[in-house]
Amino acid sequence: MKDTKTEAERCLGVIMLDTRFPRPPGDIGSPDTWARAGIPVRFITVPGASARRVVQTQDPALLGPFADAARSLAHQGARLITTSCGFLAAWQAELQAAVDVPVITSSLLQCASMASPGIVTFDAASLHADLLHRAGVPAGTPVEGLQPGCELQSRILSDDTVLDLRQASEDVVDAAVRLVARHPEVEQVVLECTNMPPYRSAVAQATGRPVHDLETLLLKAWNEQRVKH
Repeated sequence: MKDTKTEAERCLGVIMLDTRFPRPPGDIGSPDTWARAGIPVRFITVPGASARRVVQTQDPALLGPFADAARSLAHQGARLITTSCGFLAAWQAELQAAVDVPVITSSLLQCASMASPGIVTFDAASLHADLLHRAGVPAGTPVEGLQPGCELQSRILSDDTVLDLRQASEDVVDAAVRLVARHPEVEQVVLECTNMPPYRSAVAQATGRPVHDLETLLLKAWNEQRVKH
């Protein structure tokens, strides 16, 4: 099918989990994140795709609906498609194969281009080796997770409507500090979770390392797409 969308109609497409928890600016699922960058955005939610099903269960029954969502966004004019959960890196190849526009499922994809990355993840117990391999993360890359049951993790897993942003920031900073303390060779910190970008500056200040996440990766990719077009 010929692409009849004009440049003005093109947008960033975000495939959303089916959630209701708060999303402050910086969160990939927050409209404010893209408004402040001047990037038009379209969101599409995959019904039933809870954080637990995507992160902890990694339910294969969701792959089809996510691929359908990618195709819908491409049809609506998305020139770049992303997701609202870093664990969807497990389906990077499948979602990219579903559409003709670039798909960036996760911040984990940038680890392959870094010399000494370290990962801060939402759930270390669920970020298994096969998923990291699918994302192209170099073998042996250090990983540190949020403390199980902390504010940020518990609110998201329970899909609560409230979130203590100060405590959430402390949760992410704590994981990042543990990462670099245990692995001082880490030169760059990668935040796996799409809900962590609001705390990027705090992590950078606490660790003294450059911090990368899905927001920074998408801003770079969007600008590169603009140059190409």
